[in-house]
Amino acid sequence: MTMMKKLLASAVASALMASGAQAAISDNTVKIGYLADMSGTYRDLAGPNGLKAMEMAVADFGGKVNGAKIEIVSADDRNSADVASSTVRRWLENDGVDMVGGLVASSVTLAAVGLLEQNDKLGLVSGAAAASISNESCSPNHIHYVYDTYAFSVGTPTAMVKEGNKRWFILTADYAFGHALEADVTRVVEANGGEVVGSIRHPFPTSDFSSFILQAQASGADVIAMANAGSDTTNAITTAAEFGVTQAGQAIAGLVVFLSDIHALGAEVAQGLQLTTGWYWDMNDETREWSDRFMEKTGTKPTMIHAGVYSSTMQYLKAIEATGSDDAQTVRQHMIKTPINDMFASNGYIREDGRMVHDMYLTRVKTPAESTNEWDLYEIVRTIPGEEAFRPLSESKCRLVKN
Repeated sequence: MTMMKKLLASAVASALMASGAQAAISDNTVKIGYLADMSGTYRDLAGPNGLKAMEMAVADFGGKVNGAKIEIVSADDRNSADVASSTVRRWLENDGVDMVGGLVASSVTLAAVGLLEQNDKLGLVSGAAAASISNESCSPNHIHYVYDTYAFSVGTPTAMVKEGNKRWFILTADYAFGHALEADVTRVVEANGGEVVGSIRHPFPTSDFSSFILQAQASGADVIAMANAGSDTTNAITTAAEFGVTQAGQAIAGLVVFLSDIHALGAEVAQGLQLTTGWYWDMNDETREWSDRFMEKTGTKPTMIHAGVYSSTMQYLKAIEATGSDDAQTVRQHMIKTPINDMFASNGYIREDGRMVHDMYLTRVKTPAESTNEWDLYEIVRTIPGEEAFRPLSESKCRLVKN
């Protein structure tokens, strides 16, 4: 009997130790990887300043969570799926990284999320736009945080078609993100009674848009839509301005445009441009306070990606603090159950497909006369409720959704 009691006590102790080990923070360190384009097309909209935003979140959290040190590593993905795959594989299999954030190019992100699932680690996607990331390519190991092509297609195209701009020509970046955005915009334009009269795909990245803009002009479309991002967008809009596109009566639609793009173009070139954004630095006292701190560290106002990196990192650390674990599934489930109310979103929430749902905003770029300083660039025209902005679960192809 005594031996049986000892064996039983030993078994219970072992079970408790195993349970405690599972709940604990691995290696007593929370290690976060920041992966983004640090030197190319997407440098300004995410890049090194996205890393600064992540560092701000860690510092604001206190540098530790439940006594465990928080450590950040970073890498330049060079907008290459191959570079991303090798980097993420090394981080997860050799370097003990628990979460990968940033993730800007859709091709990079789609390469990374498969590795995250294989290694049961977490990814927080703040920059990639392809809606498939939380649809056909969803997984239990990543969250799509800031925006997607579905949301971008809801705001600007809907408004412009309803204003009478029925005929569209789409200039598309030739990779997953551009293809997804072109498809979503086509769907929305046609659903609202318009038509896409032509499209052309350009290499990613591209510096000379002359031939593409000439083809768009010759189409006779009411709107030339830019299904690209970063320097591709600013180069294309600059070329359109040089060719007198708007003066000749055609409108320009920036589908994925960032504050850094408009600042680079200047209000003189960009004035009147309609665009959809997931966040703007000058919306309220909380966004302004955080943005002022960000600018002190970087010399620039934040884009929605920078704000999303900060917010998603904070939500991740709060989930670890609440659960006492950095286990990917434990953390993700807690994040799904917890509403998001911070400087980025009000009453935001994460669905089972990994889509973070929050309000989006249709904006207009101010004229130079309306702008009070170099960063006073947007007028918010309409708030698009999150349930309207993002694909409804009833239309989801995500394997995690039980319709």
